[in-house]
Amino acid sequence: MIEKSLFIGGLLLVFCNFCVGQKSVENKKAKEFDANYRIVFTDPPRKIPVPYSVDAPLLGNGYTGVAISGRPEKQVYYIAKNDFWRLKNGYNESFPAVLGKIEIDIPELTGATYHLEQNLYDAKTYSIFKKNDAELNYCTYVSAAEDLMIIQLSLKGNQKVNGKINLLLPGKNEIIDNPPLDNKFPAKEETGIEEDGIMWISRAFEKDVDIPTQSAISMNILNEPSNTFTLAPGKKVIIACAFSSNFKSDNCVKTVIDRVAVINKSALKEIEKKHHAWWRDFWSKSYVDIHDDLIEKQYYLSNYSMACFSRDKDFPPSIFGTTITKERPYWNGDYHLNYNHFAPFYGLFSSNHIEQATPCIIPLLAQKERGEYYSEKICGIDGGIMLPVGAGPLGIETTRRNELMEKFRHYTKDGNEEEGGLFFGQRSNSAYCVVNMAMQFYYTYDLEFTKMVYPFVKGVATFWENYLTFEDGRYVIYNDAIHEGTVGTMNPILSLGMVRMVMQTAIDMSRELEVDAERTDNWQYVKDHLSDYTYQERQGKKVFRYTEKGTAWWGGNTLGIQHIYPAGQIGLDSDPELLQVAHNTIDVMQRWIDFNGSNSFFPAAVRVGYNPDTIINKMHKYIENTYPNGFQQNNPHGIENFSTVPNTINEMLCMGHGGVLRVFSVWPEKKDASFYNLRIWGAFLVSSEVKNGEVLYIDILSEKGRICNVLNPWPGNKVQVSRNGKKAETLEGERFFFTTSIFESITLKKHN
Repeated sequence: MIEKSLFIGGLLLVFCNFCVGQKSVENKKAKEFDANYRIVFTDPPRKIPVPYSVDAPLLGNGYTGVAISGRPEKQVYYIAKNDFWRLKNGYNESFPAVLGKIEIDIPELTGATYHLEQNLYDAKTYSIFKKNDAELNYCTYVSAAEDLMIIQLSLKGNQKVNGKINLLLPGKNEIIDNPPLDNKFPAKEETGIEEDGIMWISRAFEKDVDIPTQSAISMNILNEPSNTFTLAPGKKVIIACAFSSNFKSDNCVKTVIDRVAVINKSALKEIEKKHHAWWRDFWSKSYVDIHDDLIEKQYYLSNYSMACFSRDKDFPPSIFGTTITKERPYWNGDYHLNYNHFAPFYGLFSSNHIEQATPCIIPLLAQKERGEYYSEKICGIDGGIMLPVGAGPLGIETTRRNELMEKFRHYTKDGNEEEGGLFFGQRSNSAYCVVNMAMQFYYTYDLEFTKMVYPFVKGVATFWENYLTFEDGRYVIYNDAIHEGTVGTMNPILSLGMVRMVMQTAIDMSRELEVDAERTDNWQYVKDHLSDYTYQERQGKKVFRYTEKGTAWWGGNTLGIQHIYPAGQIGLDSDPELLQVAHNTIDVMQRWIDFNGSNSFFPAAVRVGYNPDTIINKMHKYIENTYPNGFQQNNPHGIENFSTVPNTINEMLCMGHGGVLRVFSVWPEKKDASFYNLRIWGAFLVSSEVKNGEVLYIDILSEKGRICNVLNPWPGNKVQVSRNGKKAETLEGERFFFTTSIFESITLKKHN
């Protein structure tokens, strides 16, 4: 085994190769990473607390999230947990909740300058507040190794400052009071101070819920007898906080109190060491170097944010991640199944961050029984799965009909609600659920994962093979909706793409598991005989029509190209005429910065080979339209766009769509770049570099020993294959394929 080292931020980043001879990655120096990829805030956040996307610095460990707000004299840390929800089936009855906040009051800093930086590599936040001869420094991190937060205050200068630290339950600023559209859902709230000065709070939803929830925070101010302090130059105040819930502990209050009670200076060193180790491992999973600091910064910020939000398998991040600062959040902060829930995770598969990607899928499996109910009740299809728009954790349905829906939303009168479920006329939600299951399947070929999700995929395939109408030699989709509320349309282009994806995924999974062989022929027949896409002319160009009958076009959103991505039904191997229509549609839509769909528009452009220079230029404009924390400006939709940059760049550098490995196929000709360990279809980890327009090598690590199919990056030249560091066969042709063994390392170079 060869280890490749990269010093970033003063820490050692280790790349482990599985064999001798794999090409070393061109790595960046520590000072370059620190200078270019630090996230800087020069003004206090303004959009906090709000029931939508905040503009504040974000921290987290995948279980607990923190958003920092306030001016220098009053720093406020908003705390939320992935598993702290009010869980009740019903419209506006279930939502992720605010857990609490920490306020640090230092009145002497009123009028101080504000400067905050986040180091992405070590996942620490540094604040510097200056006034006269005083400079107060904060260093804050949420431990990646356990559910803790550490805040350290230190002072420079010649004067002391006095402060007070409070651990508080949510107040009136954090609770929405908007009758009659928003019911109040009082929580059971408790606070306490132990004899040793440890403070704690607890919130619980226990009455009139389907699943009780409770979460707790404890706070210990090390070496301080109370929550007031005097900080002298050269001294430190250290705050240790612990978090837990009833899903992680039998007595979460006792758990958090006991944990902070034993934290001392020695323990802090071990906590910090484990925190650094986790993030070092996270960043070692993959790497890109495209000589574009703006894009690279957004790339790493996006993956950092998803690492902060997503590790709890039963409780993935909701629309706003774990930055819940006001309850109830927009759209109940739920898992919206007509794209919003799935989009944040798109880029994690190719970035080789599977641990962060998997949680998206787990709550969907818990919806299987309810999906079967709707399939049978509404459509008479036994064994199918058909889901409404809203879901929550542990099988909770967040948009189920109740008195509030009937009285105020009029959904029951507009055909949007069916048998208690809010569908907006769309039949594609359960098919959309299969998107990320399919991605994880094709990117990993993990047999245990496939066994886990196959019953759900099979149920969705069962629904569609029975729901479709066969007429005039083709399958037709009736009574569906392309957009919410466009009830009753025919052959929506999104559903046509999604159904094809579902059928192919069901076929491939069943063959991998060696089950249901008798079903695959019919699934293949359905896919092969599904209606073709329909077309129209706009701006003098032939483009896709959104439906065959019904809605032709839409002024926003990107559903008109989602059969390309994420459904994956058009790519570089598609019929040239179809590819031209796809290009034309991208030209006419121009939805690069869209309220709902930038996360699908950019990768769709890559999948069809759109001009790469244009894609890069549009990405620059897209990034310039974000807050420092990565959220889109004036877009309340939350974390869904954290996939946009990583996913797009990964696809441009290394595409495996359709089972064909392509490196730099949609990349600017004059732009040098390299990447390490990007994951593609077939469970291959790929590294490569292009310089002066020529690909220097391709390194491939085969996790599952599958056949590798490669588009020759050296047209007209033979290719030398090396296996585990030793020269092997020579290949040639526009495309070639070769067998691999499990964990075999393969290098491809132009044959001299």
